[in-house]
Amino acid sequence: MTAKNNKGVLVIVSGPSGAGKSTIISRVSQLRSDIRFSVSATTRAPREGEVDGVNYYFKTQEEFWDMIKADAFLEHAEYVGNSYGTPAAPVDENIEAGYTVILDIEVQGAAQIMEKRPDAVTVFLCPPSLEELERRLRGRGTDSEEKIRDRLMAAHREYAQAHKYTYIIINDDADVAVRELDSIITAERCRSKYILEGDNTL
Repeated sequence: MTAKNNKGVLVIVSGPSGAGKSTIISRVSQLRSDIRFSVSATTRAPREGEVDGVNYYFKTQEEFWDMIKADAFLEHAEYVGNSYGTPAAPVDENIEAGYTVILDIEVQGAAQIMEKRPDAVTVFLCPPSLEELERRLRGRGTDSEEKIRDRLMAAHREYAQAHKYTYIIINDDADVAVRELDSIITAERCRSKYILEGDNTL
């Protein structure tokens, strides 16, 4: 019997746009050396300050469909008029190398991953209320009134799927949310299935 911890963990983080997923994931990544963030492909336009290949792989609709035809995505879905997808190869390579791979994806894509990868750790991140979510969306100043309405309608649908996730983090205080996500990852990496090989004794 040997004890080891060289198998990575797949972590799915979902939640409505404006919940603070990118901020919380970024801060947790700064705390841990085992984190690799999965960069998604999208057809939406870059926001100010976003860098291709760092925040997203920004694709035209034609390029995105070419990737679908090549079966290059672990999951893909449409969200508020744009397409999003998770390239499979980098995720699998990092998990095999022992890293914790975090996927920041919406609930449609998460459902696909849950079916394909039932061992994935699932976390639903949300603000304390829909009123607070609307305040945050308006505060970003990046979306039209129509887009904000679309995102709030999408949020209603997403909240209805929260019960399917193993963990729920309410992002009322970013410091607390960061600690909670960090603790979840630590606990999951200590599961016996990632540590033990052979029989069940050390």
